[in-house]
Amino acid sequence: MQVFSFDTEPRSRPTLGLVALQVDERIEADFRQLLPASVDLMVTRIPSGRDVTPQTLAQMEADLPQAAALLPGTVDFDVIGYGCTSGAAQIGPDRVASGLRNGARCTHVSEPVSALVAACRALGLHRLALLSPYVDTVSERLRAVLSHHGIETPVFGSFNEAEEARVARITPGSVARAARALAPAAPVSPVDALFLSCTNLNTLPVVPTLEREIGLPVLSSNLVLAWHMLRLSGASGLTLDCVLTSPSRKAALT
Repeated sequence: MQVFSFDTEPRSRPTLGLVALQVDERIEADFRQLLPASVDLMVTRIPSGRDVTPQTLAQMEADLPQAAALLPGTVDFDVIGYGCTSGAAQIGPDRVASGLRNGARCTHVSEPVSALVAACRALGLHRLALLSPYVDTVSERLRAVLSHHGIETPVFGSFNEAEEARVARITPGSVARAARALAPAAPVSPVDALFLSCTNLNTLPVVPTLEREIGLPVLSSNLVLAWHMLRLSGASGLTLDCVLTSPSRKAALT
């Protein structure tokens, strides 16, 4: 056997970690579309129930450290994100952050709830039309957490589906039809933005069209999470251009 010498190089690119749900079929594809090539993304999975209930969501808190620990242990991550909107609302952003930090080394953490709050503050949004795929007991927790942060959801609709596998099969067309019914076009709309909740819901294909039709910002779980993680990392490349209806909004989010 011939043995060769080799050189090594330090890690110099922003590095993001993502804890995706075992049942999630959407978030990785969306992140590949949203994140620039200038950052590295490493993904692990966390056990999650077949049905989405407050109990199955709460169970993930115990599994967060172990899931995060399956990310490369030699990497100091700029940001680690937990990819579950309802789980973040049920467990609580602070407890999610603690669980992730107990499993991996990182400078910042995020999840869709904190990301949405940050995006709303950047854009000056206070009243959302919320579209959720889930049953009332799950959705009401999210609405209560948002209200605690000063974000009201006076307009709310749901597909009322508990099974994650069926949520992943909901078509973008179904999302668009429900969203149009929820959020009448500005200036008559009683809200100042539309939020499409759930990392496993196929929302990205319809976001630009919905924005043009209703004249309001349209945000989704994966969109705000990717943006927030990039912002926390100090990287550039995603300014939510595809969901901005004015240059002033674009400037606020860069």
